[in-house]
Amino acid sequence: MSENSNSTDTSVEQEAPFMSHLVELRDRLLRAVLVVLVVFLALFTFSNELYSLLAEPLLRHLPQGSSMIATEVASPFLTPFKLSMVTAIFISMPFILYQLWAFVAPGLYKHEKSMAFPLLFSSIILFYLGMVFAYFVVFPLMFGFFTGIQLQGVTMMTDITKYLDFVLKMFFAFGMAFEVPIATIIVIATGMTTAEKLADKRPFIIVIAFIVGMLLTPPDVVSQMLLAIPMWVLFELGLVFSRLLSRKRERLAKEREKQEEQELDDEFEKAIAEEEKLNK
Repeated sequence: MSENSNSTDTSVEQEAPFMSHLVELRDRLLRAVLVVLVVFLALFTFSNELYSLLAEPLLRHLPQGSSMIATEVASPFLTPFKLSMVTAIFISMPFILYQLWAFVAPGLYKHEKSMAFPLLFSSIILFYLGMVFAYFVVFPLMFGFFTGIQLQGVTMMTDITKYLDFVLKMFFAFGMAFEVPIATIIVIATGMTTAEKLADKRPFIIVIAFIVGMLLTPPDVVSQMLLAIPMWVLFELGLVFSRLLSRKRERLAKEREKQEEQELDDEFEKAIAEEEKLNK
């Protein structure tokens, strides 16, 4: 009877922390959803202005008298609605990732926390930089190229829903491409490879960058190069930071070894001093 009661108590003790983790996860997810909804409601009021801002790089290059069109009945409402929701998620991403970090952080070691938080923060900044690069650099060049090769007798009128899908795909592609330094640092920091080995494989990395650019961008040389070249440059940047981090970790390891040796010497000298006192 006592064995059954002990096993029951053990199972209850194991379930209690698990349930508390589930409750905490639920609360953090609800906070993230609530923030997204608040941002969405604030943005939806200006959804038409937001779409006009998004479409500006294309409208600037359209021929005189041309405009965008809506081929579906509900597109004039659903497209700005979708844009407001996606924008709200992008804007709320730092808060969403913070909630994820706050949930995971208590289970990490000190050295893991010291590395994970800067990488998480940097990944957010780099993703936003990728989107900004796409909007201000890639879109004007790409749309200028597309409208410049317009066929004779063909009027260019882009559907608003297809344009939104295309732009969101490009934002995501460039945002993820700008995460290359973070991926490089993580691969090297976890010991999967070294900076020297990655540097030796630079030609393959460049080829992979151009293949990714070919797959994620429209079939034109301009946009492919505008994605592949930043990926290559960011890879090189990741190598530089990885080398700096490796040197810092080696220096800290040597300092830790010296400190441990000093502590052992101090303990040894203390033991000798105590022994001499006892002998006296």
